[in-house]
Amino acid sequence: MAGLKLKIDNEALAEEFFEDALLLGIVAPVHDYMFCWQINQAMGIDFRVNNDIEIQLTKKNRKYFFSIYEYPVPAIKLVHYLYNNQNDGEYLLPEFRHLDFLWLIKGEGVGAEDLLSLTQMIRHMPGVQLVTEMTSEKIKNKQHLIF
Repeated sequence: MAGLKLKIDNEALAEEFFEDALLLGIVAPVHDYMFCWQINQAMGIDFRVNNDIEIQLTKKNRKYFFSIYEYPVPAIKLVHYLYNNQNDGEYLLPEFRHLDFLWLIKGEGVGAEDLLSLTQMIRHMPGVQLVTEMTSEKIKNKQHLIF
């Protein structure tokens, strides 16, 4: 057993993380706290920043922090997460530089109608220019979304 190296299988980890998840990409050039406030007001939900699951990436000997807002839906196993895709010129998902936010819905009970309704509500928010459903297969750096 000497010299045995254990390696984390990031692909398997990502696959499991996204198993019961839906992901939306949002273009809305507004501050994250303002965007969450607008969502909370318009939709009657309660997104709150969760510093415990904030994503930290180190690039060019510098640390970048990407805030995540969280809203657990009461009484069911469903949680909404809103990631900020940008921090000081760096991107959580560099392959999607044009996106400002990523909205991850994780858990049970989201059907096609619910997703369509949510997408349409987000589209009508002030400042929102685009909302698109994303598949995890198209995301190269999906491990950046895992907390």
